[in-house]
Amino acid sequence: MARYGRVDLLCLDELGYLELDRRGAELLFEVFTEREERSSIAIASHSAFSEWARTFTDPRLCAAIVDRLSMIDASIIETGTESFRLRTTKRRRTNRAS
Repeated sequence: MARYGRVDLLCLDELGYLELDRRGAELLFEVFTEREERSSIAIASHSAFSEWARTFTDPRLCAAIVDRLSMIDASIIETGTESFRLRTTKRRRTNRAS
């Protein structure tokens, strides 16, 4: 826990991609709680909050995690539905074909 509390910005990529067991979700919640109001967290996810119930299989724990992340000066930035990586790959293939 101390290791994740020391960094100024904790970046999590692809949150929502893999299902977490209950213990994993509880530990992640503890990290978020420890960092609350003291240090920043940046999360990238292709899933909307409403889809996170598949990742965090306990509905109450899922709601608590979303609540923890979306309160206190949170900024939620929606960038669209297409992945940056997918868009870049398509562009490269189009450029190579021409």
